[in-house]
Amino acid sequence: MKKYQERLQTFAGAMMVPIILFVLVGFYVGIGSAFTNYILPRGTLFHTFFRLISSLGFMFMNNLPVWFAGGLSFALAKKEKGWGAFSGLVFYFCVLTVIQTYAGVQGWTEKTTAVDVLTANGWDAARAANFNALWGHAQGIFGYNMGIFSGIISGLIASIIHNKWVDQELPAMFAFFGGTRFVVILITLFSLPVGVALYYIWPLIGQGIQGIAHFIGRSGLLGTFVFGTLDKLLLPFGIHHLIAFPIEYSNVGGSMWIDGTLYEGVRNIMNGQAASAGATGYLVRNFTSGRLLFQLAGLPGAALAIWHTAKPENRKKVASILIPAVLTLALVGISEPIEYTFLFVAPALYFLLYAPLAGLCYVATEMAQISINGHALFFMIPNLFQMHKVHALHLLWLLPLTFAIYYFLFKIAILKFNLKTPGRGELEDPVKLTSKKEYHEQKAQKETGGVLLAQNTGDSLEERIIEALGGKDNIESITSCATRLRVGVKEEAKVASDELWMKHLEALGVVRHHSAIQIIYGVRVGGILSRINDLLER
Repeated sequence: MKKYQERLQTFAGAMMVPIILFVLVGFYVGIGSAFTNYILPRGTLFHTFFRLISSLGFMFMNNLPVWFAGGLSFALAKKEKGWGAFSGLVFYFCVLTVIQTYAGVQGWTEKTTAVDVLTANGWDAARAANFNALWGHAQGIFGYNMGIFSGIISGLIASIIHNKWVDQELPAMFAFFGGTRFVVILITLFSLPVGVALYYIWPLIGQGIQGIAHFIGRSGLLGTFVFGTLDKLLLPFGIHHLIAFPIEYSNVGGSMWIDGTLYEGVRNIMNGQAASAGATGYLVRNFTSGRLLFQLAGLPGAALAIWHTAKPENRKKVASILIPAVLTLALVGISEPIEYTFLFVAPALYFLLYAPLAGLCYVATEMAQISINGHALFFMIPNLFQMHKVHALHLLWLLPLTFAIYYFLFKIAILKFNLKTPGRGELEDPVKLTSKKEYHEQKAQKETGGVLLAQNTGDSLEERIIEALGGKDNIESITSCATRLRVGVKEEAKVASDELWMKHLEALGVVRHHSAIQIIYGVRVGGILSRINDLLER
């Protein structure tokens, strides 16, 4: 069970690989369509340029399964990641082709699955409509309308095949087809049973997804509260993306026809509205507007409460942690740095107060009928070009109210239960970001959990991270999501303690699940991972 939990966390982290394309969709479609629809006259050079920009955004959005297939297989491959990504793409197209061919043999084609043909053959209208909804096109191939799930399934299975047989050696006369080439051959063969199995299994999965979508659509504010709360409750375990992505990028989050095109998922629907000249507003129930309240007001209020309740002599130190975290939060919406400043020292504050408050923020914006594109200042830039689609005046009173509620509730909870938030410890504050210079000034050498800190004070942060993970030989896999390193190690006992990570290795926090370790570094984690991979020669 523990191994499955670790694999689930790794899988959730890999889901973040295509995220850069999703960010570009909002910018390219929102800004490009604003210029082509409202600002620039047709036929001009600049109109053509912004039309090209907008078309790129739609290309990213219309091919989401491809990015998931390649991105997941890349992230989950333990070695030869380029070949892993290639295998994911090959497997994706093979499975689609197998489903199309096998369905045709069974008599189901684009023509025979049409509603009018089904009703003419005796199907009732409701059954015909539901059956027809299961079918569609992906990359020009007819088959089941699986959306991003086809890419997720392909990327996951391809990575399993890749990791199992990437080192396979063949007899000398077939040696050319060994290793990575052997994986590609297996990929094509495995696509046959997987495609046939999906032909029979997907209708059941599709009905389940439709049921979830109907529940979300009919559950109203209760469903919104549950989503917002769960999103934060699952964050420490690194699997919160698993509930967010289906709502944002598949029909689990609903569907809408806009200018003759069907959009599925709340983010895709909002991008379609951004591109439409006739749209007068964005989707209200978008499961993202609530973030504005706790990111622009709630968490800053909590940060002020943490600072205010710290000992006077520690407040300057606490401010040095919280101010950069608040700025990062407001600008790009990365909330983990500030959340982890109190999660690890006061988990009750996070799970019993913060998570439910986040759920209420989603409810409040939905009740106020707020519709705005983006959940952080940077990502809200496209709104400046289509202000008539934004309905967010209620934020003028909701933001200060949220700030006050978070501030007073956090302050009361911290003082009443004597929670050891930053700056309230008896000795040195246990949650502090130590600079590289401060680290080098440490005279004592620490040994924790079998890991000895480097004596050479000239070592880089990345070199010390590798040593704290037990050395190169102890690292089985290392990837990252938006804010954390995700590491698989052979022996957990060789990994440094949480205190060492946070005091001497500049980490904001550590999440452990046996051999699966997550080290939170905030938005700079991408650069850290790149330099670690250079040192590991991966």
